[in-house]
Amino acid sequence: MEPTLTFVFGCTGSGKGRLGRELAKRTRGEIVSVDSMKVYRRMDIGTAKPSAQDRADVPHHLIDVVEPSDDFSVAQYVGLAEDAIKEIHDRNRPIFVVGGTPLYVKALSEGLFEGPGADAEIRDRLGKIAEREGSTALHVRLAQVDTKAAERIHPNDVRRLIRALEVHELTGLPISELQSQWDQDRTKYKCAFIGLRRELDDQNHRTNERVRRMIDVGLVDEVRSLLGEPVPLSTAARQAIGYAEIITHLEGKVSLADAVEMIKINTRQFAKAQRTWFKRFVDTEWIDLTADAEPEKVVEDLLSRRGSLWSP
Repeated sequence: MEPTLTFVFGCTGSGKGRLGRELAKRTRGEIVSVDSMKVYRRMDIGTAKPSAQDRADVPHHLIDVVEPSDDFSVAQYVGLAEDAIKEIHDRNRPIFVVGGTPLYVKALSEGLFEGPGADAEIRDRLGKIAEREGSTALHVRLAQVDTKAAERIHPNDVRRLIRALEVHELTGLPISELQSQWDQDRTKYKCAFIGLRRELDDQNHRTNERVRRMIDVGLVDEVRSLLGEPVPLSTAARQAIGYAEIITHLEGKVSLADAVEMIKINTRQFAKAQRTWFKRFVDTEWIDLTADAEPEKVVEDLLSRRGSLWSP
């Protein structure tokens, strides 16, 4: 039988991790993380990884699989995720794909858009622009040639900005147009999509509290430790929200208070990009959560309505 994947996604801080774990726990399921930063070892606080106890309660996959110095592509993610999916399916366990990286959700559920091969000269030239003028300069360029791609790629995501501009240079076409052509009828698995939404004020409050907790439990020391490792961080790791801003602080360019505010602002911007991306998954059952929503009760409701989806 073809595996069935239940995607549980939402904006950063929406509570998808906690709800996904509760759902997996109640159904004896396992979780495949769909988060581009949780793949990195020792990047724990800033990525809000599940605790050791959470991971003991529910098996998690695709967490802590590469070093922070390593480059990691969506193609590598899909390959590892498909291996994990097969293993879980062979154990006859429900499979919950939980996280907030929309591109990974798309690649796993619809297939991977390969596009033209990499061009070292173009990547080097664009990378130097990012170093000299900042990643926003690339984002401005992308907005001029591919508005749709610019709307869903965060201005700090240098790797994806370079790839989108590279594809446009090589093909003369927007990457968003090529990807939409690839998307047609390419569903790889049986997929169910559950999305979590919150009112904007509640979402922003949760973002602020999340950032405060990360600072309180040692994000600055975590980043300082990573910078002290013998092999430099990869570009993707350095640009991760929470890490990029603290690195700027540790380099003496901004105060800690300013870095914290930057994290909050960039997280809100990223959440806006996530909301735009998630609209593409038209079969999503959206659950609107209130500030006092209890994951256990939400899961009870899901089980009463859709429990057969996760029955052996």
